[in-house]
Order: sequence, then C-alpha cells, then structure tokens
Amino acid sequence: MSIGVALATATATNYVDAIVAQAKQVAADGLRSVWFGQRFDYDAAALATVVGREVPELSVGTSAIPIFGRHPLLISSQAQTAQAATHGRFQLGLALGAKGLLESTFGLTYERPVARLREFLTVLRELFTTGTADFRGEVLTAVPPLPTTVPGADPVPLLVAAMGPQALRATGELADGTLPYLAGPKVLAGEIVPAITAAASGQPRVIAFVAGVVTSDVERVRANAVEQLAFYERIPSYQRVIGLEGASRAGELAVIGDEETVAAEIRRYFDAGATEVVFTQTDLGSAEDQRRTWRLLGELSGK
Repeated sequence: MSIGVALATATATNYVDAIVAQAKQVAADGLRSVWFGQRFDYDAAALATVVGREVPELSVGTSAIPIFGRHPLLISSQAQTAQAATHGRFQLGLALGAKGLLESTFGLTYERPVARLREFLTVLRELFTTGTADFRGEVLTAVPPLPTTVPGADPVPLLVAAMGPQALRATGELADGTLPYLAGPKVLAGEIVPAITAAASGQPRVIAFVAGVVTSDVERVRANAVEQLAFYERIPSYQRVIGLEGASRAGELAVIGDEETVAAEIRRYFDAGATEVVFTQTDLGSAEDQRRTWRLLGELSGK
C-alpha cells in the first residue's frame, strides 16, 4: 500500500529543523512520502525542498498551494527548483482555496474559480513539458520572454485538491490526480473516483488525505479532533463531502483507534478507489500516539 504522512508541529525552536527531524523519523519508520500544507507562516514548496534534500529516502509534496494570488510562472519556478533539488522526488499539489478566507485575508475577488483552475493547469502543463508558454486566456496571461526550464528538473507531477464535480473534471483532464481531504470511503467510491476517472485519459491518482491517530485514549482524541477540525465545517466544499459521507462534524471522519482498527479503516479507503492514503493531524493525541501512528503507517506501506 502506498501510504504517506503530512508533517507539522505546534512548537519548535526552529520550525524547519523540527520538521526535518520528524521527516527523518518517519523515514526510519518505513514511510516514503511526506506532505506539507500551505499556511500563513512557512512556505510549503520551500519546506518540501529542504526536507527532500535533507532526507533523500522520501518523496515530498505540497497539499496544497492555493492558486488565487499566485501566477503559474512563479509556481512553475518554485516547483522546478524543488524538483531539481530533490532529484525528481517533488510533487506539486494545488488548490482553489476557500473563498471567504482568501477574500478576507488578501482582499481578492474569488471569481470564476474553475476557469482560473483550468487556465492555471494548462499553463503549468505547457511550462513543464515545453519549457515555455504562449498563453492568453480569459483570466490569465503567460508569455515568458525567456526559457523557463530548470536544468535537472524532471516534469513535475501535477495534483489538485479537487472534490467538486467541475473541479474534478478539470483536474481529470489537465492534471495527474486529486488530493481529497475529509472525503470518506463512501464519497470516494460514489463521487470522486468516478468523476475524475471519467474525465481522465489514463488512470488518475486519488491521494486521500485522512485525519488519523493510533491511540488507546479514543474518546479524548475524538473530542480533540471534533474541536480542531471544526474550522473545515464552515467551508462549503468540505461541508458538502462531510454531509455526503453521512457525518455532521468533520471530526467524526477522523480515523481513531488501535492498530487493528486504523489498519482496517485504511483498507476501506483503498477499497473505495484511493491509489494512495496520507495521514494528517497525527498529533491529535499524545507524542507516543503519534509515534505509534507513524510506526503502523510504515509497516502498512511496506505491504
């Protein structure tokens, strides 16, 4: 099974040093894939580059960089630099982002998101495959005056955190796969996998991001998950998949229990059509819970 983990830490004297240490530990536990969300403090692509360079056993990825407020030429430069630095182990994950958050934080207007996604992906694919672009679209223009290829950068895998029908169609047609989060096995099998597969010319990657912890203190960790994941319940795209899965709270979708319980739940995601599973929020419990989680994921990823 192809299994990864999203890394983050709440406290650190030096954030980058702490994440590199985590990455070395999960590599020792047998995992081969780590991912980084884009936040308002660190830069996801830069952090992935450092980790990939420091821990050569791991592939690294972003999940996911919002496209609003960014230009595909600049994202291409970041991604190709990361790809060259990690010798082909970088994966670029993009997202539309949350309308309310983007508008209130950046003062942007969240207009025509799917059209922007289509044009963004079209430009990136052209840049990655030809080393230049000559694109004048409805919302984006990309006409670089000089070549854009970074020597040593293989074509970068292009992924999108898409869950809605239109975004999934665009992703299937123009990217390599999707990065759904809080989409349980029912939603994967019934909504996401059929939609992206129908739009793709080949077999798309479906990398399911799942909040999960191995723990003996299930009740306390579940309560923590309900509290910490409540933020996502205010975002329409997450509200939709949470409801379709039959849950009322995002924290209900967290996979929490002993090793046998968690392993069985991971298998459900693969049975639903996920090609890969990435565990997030592994720090919802204790430090020992997190280590138990990483060890189990490492064991399963070798099977």
